[in-house]
Amino acid sequence: MKRRLAARVAGTVVLAAGTVAALTMPATATGSAPPETPAVTQLDAMQRDLGMTRDQALQRLDQQATATRAEQVLSRTLAGSYGGAYFDAAQGKLVVLTTDEARFNQVLAMGAVPKKADFTVEQLNGVVAGLNQHSNFAPKSVSGWYAQARENSVIVTTRPGSASQAAKFVQATGVLSQAVRVVESMENPRTYAVVGGNAYYIGSGARCSVGFSVQGGFVTAGHCGQTGATTSQPDGRFEGSTFPGNDYAWVSVTSDTPQPQVNRYDGTTVDVAGSTEVAEGAAICRSGSTTGWHCGSVEAKNQTVQYPQGTVTGLTRTNVCAEPGDSGGSFISDDQAQGVTSGGSGDCSSGGTTYFQPVNPILSTYGLTLLTR
Repeated sequence: MKRRLAARVAGTVVLAAGTVAALTMPATATGSAPPETPAVTQLDAMQRDLGMTRDQALQRLDQQATATRAEQVLSRTLAGSYGGAYFDAAQGKLVVLTTDEARFNQVLAMGAVPKKADFTVEQLNGVVAGLNQHSNFAPKSVSGWYAQARENSVIVTTRPGSASQAAKFVQATGVLSQAVRVVESMENPRTYAVVGGNAYYIGSGARCSVGFSVQGGFVTAGHCGQTGATTSQPDGRFEGSTFPGNDYAWVSVTSDTPQPQVNRYDGTTVDVAGSTEVAEGAAICRSGSTTGWHCGSVEAKNQTVQYPQGTVTGLTRTNVCAEPGDSGGSFISDDQAQGVTSGGSGDCSSGGTTYFQPVNPILSTYGLTLLTR
């Protein structure tokens, strides 16, 4: 069934962002928690940021683990009919979309909830790819686009009053416009510019946050430093860096020993056990050298962001807050590494939107091995 290209006004207004940091501070970098950051555990942060009790937070992590396993299986077995999946917190279950209702029993057998989809994941990702190819022609009012399983659509965000311009851009690209929704939003994405502080330092003293430890160093955001740039605390060197296009980098270290941990800024750490990607809707936490440890949820994947410095593709969208100095830091769900902070809008007083670069493509691009326990 064909649907008309729709435009609606988003209800959330977000503020201009500062610099974003990482969720983790592995032992490769030195530094203490910011004085203003309260000491909180992972469960404390989920209770504070997601409005849960401790038992609810524990239950949520258990439900998400079950959902992640189901998504890994069904995304393969549903093949060409797979329309995406998302974790529904209200039901405590994974919702799986498929264009073939005859596959509903297959979904139910995995303990998930089936839902009819109009478009497959391949179609939605194809729309994103088509828009990416024409990003140079996008109006300045368009802040980005992303595929969202919950809506079974590609969402194009644009400034208030500019929906018609965004719709014309979509039509001109020749993508499957029936799968696109234009949403007006006050989002103003920018990378979280590095600032002076106590995390790891680049060159003459600019600061970013360490992401995840890998064999020989750590991964971080590409906009933090160019290939060849040196770092201190720990001493190291950017061996590879990409930005814009992508926003990732890796730094080799010469002194400190990388550890498979993420700093919770309360004197404890979270051990990293792997990098299994969680579903849309899953709870996720971020830790950074400016704002410490905060949690929220995954809102969408395959986000394209129009930063002032250029377009970045393949990001994941969250409602976790961040502030200047948090760039490059880690996003983690339970004990599974998810990605490094790229940029966003808002702050940790008013809330906002933060994007991260998924970690697995970074490891693959540079041939790195994630350190785990």
